[in-house]
Amino acid sequence: MALKIYTKTGDAGKTSLIGGTKVPKSHIRIETYGTVDELNSYIGFCNDLLTDEASRLMMREIQDRLFTIGSSLACDPEKETLMKIPDLKESDITLLEQEIDRMNEGMPQMRFFILPGGHQAVSSLHIARCVCRRAERHCVHLQQENLFVEPLVIKYLNRLSDYIFVLSRYTGHLLGVEEIPWKPRV
Repeated sequence: MALKIYTKTGDAGKTSLIGGTKVPKSHIRIETYGTVDELNSYIGFCNDLLTDEASRLMMREIQDRLFTIGSSLACDPEKETLMKIPDLKESDITLLEQEIDRMNEGMPQMRFFILPGGHQAVSSLHIARCVCRRAERHCVHLQQENLFVEPLVIKYLNRLSDYIFVLSRYTGHLLGVEEIPWKPRV
C-alpha cells in the first residue's frame, strides 16, 4: 500500500520541527525554510529553461545545497536529533565564487543597472534571485530574534544571489539577448 501524503497533523495550524517541537505554521523558522523551498522550486524551473550544460549541472548542485539548508533550518536547534543533517561547507561558497568568476570572464563589463527581462530564462533567473534575497533576509531575521541559524547559511544565500544575477547575464549573453539598461527619469 502506498504511503499517504496527508497526515492531518497540520490541520490546526501547527507543524513540527525536526526534533519534534511543535510551532505555528506562521513561525519565522517555517517561513524561512518555506522560502528556501520556494527558491529551490524556482531554481528547478530556471534549470528547465537553461541550455548551457555547465550551468544546468551547477543548478542541480545548488538544489542539493538548498535541501541541506532547508534541513538545517527545519531542525529545532535546542534538541538533539537522531537524524544526521548534511552540512554546508565553505567550499560550497568557494564553488559559487569560482563559477561567478568563470561566467564573468566571457562577458562584457556591466556599465549600467539592468532591468530584468529580454528572455524567459533571464527573467526567471531574476525572480529566483529575488526569492534568494528574501530567504537571506528571513535568515537574518532569525538571527536577530536570537533563533539559531548557521552563519554559513546566510553567507551561502548572499553569494548564491550574486551567482544567480551573474547567471542571468551569462544566460542572456549565450542566447544573444541584449541587456535592457535602466534609464532613470530625471
